[in-house]
Order: sequence, then structure tokens, then C-alpha cells
Amino acid sequence: MVSDVCCPAWLLDRLRQNGGEVPFSQFMQWALHDPDHGAYGSGHLAVGPQGDFATSPSLGEDFADLLVDQLLDWLGALARLFPGERLSLVDVGPGEGTLTAQLISLLRRKAPAWVDSLDCVLVECNPGMELRQKRRIGACPPIPCRWTSLEDLKRNPLIGVVVAHELLDALAVERLVLRTGRMQRQMVRLRDRSSSAQIHLAEATFDGELRTQFQSECERAGMVIPPNGAEDGWTTEWHACVAPWMRDAAAAVKQGVLLVVDYALEADRYYSCQRSDGTLLAYQEQIATNEVLRNAGTQDITAHLCVEGVVASAEMNGWRFEGQRRQGEALLALGLADRFSALQSLPADQLGEALRRRETLLRLVDPSCLGDLRWMVFHRQNCHQEDFPEQCSRLLRDPPAVSAGSSDTA
Repeated sequence: MVSDVCCPAWLLDRLRQNGGEVPFSQFMQWALHDPDHGAYGSGHLAVGPQGDFATSPSLGEDFADLLVDQLLDWLGALARLFPGERLSLVDVGPGEGTLTAQLISLLRRKAPAWVDSLDCVLVECNPGMELRQKRRIGACPPIPCRWTSLEDLKRNPLIGVVVAHELLDALAVERLVLRTGRMQRQMVRLRDRSSSAQIHLAEATFDGELRTQFQSECERAGMVIPPNGAEDGWTTEWHACVAPWMRDAAAAVKQGVLLVVDYALEADRYYSCQRSDGTLLAYQEQIATNEVLRNAGTQDITAHLCVEGVVASAEMNGWRFEGQRRQGEALLALGLADRFSALQSLPADQLGEALRRRETLLRLVDPSCLGDLRWMVFHRQNCHQEDFPEQCSRLLRDPPAVSAGSSDTA
């Protein structure tokens, strides 16, 4: 990871105001979410095949079309538990607003009865992205939409389904470095010369309340950090922001389902000796790099989640974990194989469209691409209410048998 890079003027001001050195987590928060200069805060990043990085919804409507049937199962179960109550579909960190826009259209077509009994709620902390979402969804969507924050929702908790799609991996992370047998906290330090200002990585003591929180989370999740045999300089990430996010999300929901879709690894793979520089990457114009200090405010910065860490943080804050699947498995359980099969039935004059759709579907399930995203399902329920029926989570079931006509493509 490159250390010495030029410091943009806006970041120079922030660092000077904070004594010339901040934890990496603070740098990441500024670089992504500063309202004027952050990659998300300013709306600088573009999501999609022609943007800085692609997500599953940005490739077309197939992802949302498969997901919406699962959402309707969950909403239907909630409607039976709470007859007459208005339900909500919540998209936290909606990006360009593509997924919500697709789901609104699909709900109107597949379940028109829900149009009058459902709210779409978008939780967005970045004003630049909110403006783009409003343009994408339009002024008069068929299902009422509103933009809010988790803080506002905590004051008026809702009943519904919460989707956090590629959100948690963009929360600011602590970077930890093993140095002479002890974990240190990685910092971003300013070298302020008369002719130029540069930033580089540095280290500081990792003690106090933050270290106590870290040790507690490791014990709760069964994570061993650093792993036995790790060499001096071994570096990793700790997602300190996930537990507070889970707490706020739980307080915003009286009863419902949380679906987390994100890049994640099991603890034994995440915190292994071989993974000596963590999972931190930056993305810009479809190119991934480990030069995360460069171009602060113009590139995405992301780190994989640890599955056990997410589950432990959720359960500690009132969520009940139902299960998890890789995206490829989840989409196959929701009927993706039927789509491959249907493409074979298209007439010859639609061959180009069939090939394009097939390529998109393959990207959704390819383990080296989007297929390795994890889908994690959690429930939140009032202790006085009837248990939520877990059997309606079809995405966690084994995929149906694939017909002979589509087995070679799926």
C-alpha cells in the first residue's frame, strides 16, 4: 500500500484542524462522506457498468425481479401478523436509487394491491446521493417514497423489511497493525512542508475504551486477532461501526426483517496469517487498487465484512440471525435457473438480447464477481408478538433442481 501521496487542499484543512494526524477510520469517513468533498457525500461517485463500480441492480432488472418475490413473502407474513398496519420497505444506503426504482415498478406490476398499503423509505446520509436518487425515482412514484435517517426512524419505529445492499462494507473501518507482538492503530499523518503537503500511513497506540470494545467483540464473535503465527506488520480491518449501526437499525424497526447483502468472509479466512494486508481496496472507473490514500474524495473505499462479526453485532443489538447464503446460491433458490432456461426459448432474432441477458445473469452468480456477495437474514420482533415464520425465507433453501435444458448454463 502506497504511503506518501499528495494531500488535496480540502483534506489538508481537516488534518490541520485535527493536529495533523487522525485514525484511518476518520480519514475514510471524510473521504467517503464529507458533504462537500467526499466521494459519496458530494455525489461524485457513479455506480453502474460505465461508472466507478457496478452493483447487481445496476446490471439490469433481473436482480430486483428475483429479490422482489422474496420481499413479498416477508411483507405478506408481516401483513398477517399485523392486519391493517401500514408496512415499509426500507433501502438503507440506496446508492443511485436504482434498486428502489426497480422494486417500485415490480411491486406495481406484480402486487398492485400493495401500492396503497406500503411505503418506500430511503435512508441516505449523503446529500449528493439523495439528489440523484430523487431524480432516478421521480417526483410522483406509484408507491409513496420518503427520505429519512435512522435517527428519525428511531423516534417512530416501523414494521417492514430493511435492505442494506452493499452498505456495511463502506462504513469506516479501523485499520490494525501487528507490531512487536501488539496490535497498533493505523493512522493517517500529514507531512506539511512549505512546498507541498503529503499524507502517509503511521501507527499509534491502540488502548483504552476502543481496545476494550475490540476485545469484547472478538470474544463474542469467536475471532482470534491476530491469528497465531502472524508476522510483524500483519494488517487487518475491524468494523467498529457495524455494532452501532445494528443498534440504530434495531431501534428503527418494531418488527420485521433485515437483509444484508455485502462482501464478507468467514473469520478463519478473514483473519488468517496469509491475508497479511486485510481486504481494503479503492475503486475508481472500474479499477481496483490498494492505494487508498490517493485521490481522497474521488474514489470508493471498501473493506469486506467478517460474517461472524456481523452476526455477533446483530444479535447483541436485538436481531435474530436466520441464516446466510452466497448470492449465487440465494438467486438460484429464488428461481434464477428458470431465467437461464427461458433465454433458450427466445426467437433467433433476439439472439443478441439473449446473449446480453445471459452474460448479466452469469455475472450475478459468478463466484469471482458478484456471486460471492453474502446474503444474511435477520429478524426483529417484539417479545409480545407471534414468532415470525422463518419458512418464508426462500433464499435460504436449497435451490430447486435445474432442468436438463439449463444445467449447462447455470
